[in-house]
Amino acid sequence: MNSPTQRPDRYCVMGHPVEHSRSPWIHARFAELTGQTLAYDRQLVALDGFADALRGFAAAGGLGCNVTVPFKLEAAELATTASERVQLAGAANTLVFTATGIHADNTDGLGLVADIVRNAGVALAGRDLLLLGAGGAAAGALGTLIAQGPRHIAVVNRTFERAQALVQRHAAIAAQHGVQLHAREQQSVDADFDVVINATASSLAGAEVPVPASVLRRGSLAYDMMYGPAARGFLQWAEHHGARSRDGLGMLVEQAAESFALWRGVRPPSAQVLEELRAHIARGG
Repeated sequence: MNSPTQRPDRYCVMGHPVEHSRSPWIHARFAELTGQTLAYDRQLVALDGFADALRGFAAAGGLGCNVTVPFKLEAAELATTASERVQLAGAANTLVFTATGIHADNTDGLGLVADIVRNAGVALAGRDLLLLGAGGAAAGALGTLIAQGPRHIAVVNRTFERAQALVQRHAAIAAQHGVQLHAREQQSVDADFDVVINATASSLAGAEVPVPASVLRRGSLAYDMMYGPAARGFLQWAEHHGARSRDGLGMLVEQAAESFALWRGVRPPSAQVLEELRAHIARGG
């Protein structure tokens, strides 16, 4: 903790786009509840300027940052050291600036699983899961999903080769946990699932859901990693077809709590902050 006379420690979230991010509100509330003194801002980064933005923020005294689309893969590549989660995923969403370089971690999967299992009350063990996407968001989540011991995970992506590569990278851990893990062509998904997780950027682009409604069982959980207006189309599609829908706001709070604990050594009360954030949004905040 800093003394009142010290400048607050600086953190930020970097992305493109980033103006919609609720992370500054979340981390400000975490800091208030845990007695930490810090400043946390949004930083819009040019699509070809992530490395420069990262170096600039660190040189200006920043201690760490969160990374959102589309820079999670690049964040892992730029790191000096990386956690096992990052090594497996090839993607990072949390960076810590140290005296010797940049340490990368990935808290996305931890946040996703915490929100599904603890907050939504949906067990993943023994279930059939469909993961839409093979980019940084999906890569960050897959290893943690496998560790929950589902029966089967199918990975679907617009570019089939990327889905195959993601599956191959996780083949050993899937075998270790006894999980059937397969890549599927987007147009040939013919099974239904207990949980469907949208980790694509289709929500941000307002695109149609990339799989047919037959992937949903009645009462399935359809989860979009996005939140707010970006997730609305996917959630409405799921509800129309009899599924239970959930946006990624809880994932956002839970992964932020993991990042905050990594940076500050203190675990914030994530469930309380999630409840407060939903109320804040409902009031138009």
